[in-house]
Amino acid sequence: MAIRFRLGSRGSPLALVQAHMVRDALAAAHGWAVDAIEIVTVRTTGDRVQDRALAEIGGKALWTKELDRALLAGAIDAAVHSMKDVETVRPDAITIAAMLPRADVRDCLIGAEAIDTLRPGAVIGTSSPRRAAQLRALRPDFRTTLFRGNVETRLAKLAAGEVDATILAAAGLDRLGRPDIGTRLAVDTMLPAPAQGAVGIECRTGDAEARASLAAIDDAATSCCVGHERALLAALDADCHSPVAALAMIENDWVLLRARLYAMDGSEQVAGARIGRSDDAELAPTLAATLLADAPAAIRRLFGA
Repeated sequence: MAIRFRLGSRGSPLALVQAHMVRDALAAAHGWAVDAIEIVTVRTTGDRVQDRALAEIGGKALWTKELDRALLAGAIDAAVHSMKDVETVRPDAITIAAMLPRADVRDCLIGAEAIDTLRPGAVIGTSSPRRAAQLRALRPDFRTTLFRGNVETRLAKLAAGEVDATILAAAGLDRLGRPDIGTRLAVDTMLPAPAQGAVGIECRTGDAEARASLAAIDDAATSCCVGHERALLAALDADCHSPVAALAMIENDWVLLRARLYAMDGSEQVAGARIGRSDDAELAPTLAATLLADAPAAIRRLFGA
């Protein structure tokens, strides 16, 4: 069967599940045969290098640069991403064309029934500055250690006793058929990462046909909320070093954007929220300015303020 569309994806089990979700959505929207949509696996630097924090070796671009290269070279028609792994500033030649309906945004604690039940001085495995800071804010006695790799790799490290607990995104566990694992933490306890739970699809800006094909599977509410969360990151000039938590929620064309910034060790934090229309371009920049104005010096320094 002739291939009508080529989707680029990382090769991890979760990434491939998400690519198949996009494939199925495209097939359903356009009446295409599933076999007419090819999934092209692209190995990224982030997949190859597992022993160092992303911030030390190039940041979020480690998840995207090889897919960007394949997209711009015409080897694929679109690239599928976990949106929380996509840099805030993208090349002009690449457009975020669609997002699937967002999944559960919560973080999931694995290894204990609750944060309070972990032993004093517990070691938590995480590669996220946000999660490390939030955990230390809740329990200053905790220690954190670098924990990278796919979901099964992290669960195996936990089972081997390398750490007392770890934190994973509930959305990823659900997509991998593991919804029974761990305890889901309320967003008031652990506000998620910007764009957590969202799958995005990028294509070449000048490819009108691909943009039109992808527009048919876009979930407008997800694109709106994730857009505001990413705009907040941009206004803060945040990167993968930055302990930022944010969540936007939409109802009747109104958006509530909540955010928290943390000191790296969790010893200080600042929180804020703002409500605006879904198309309010100043919603995120205004909240970012308020957060930085209210933040203690230790936090402002992290954002060059």
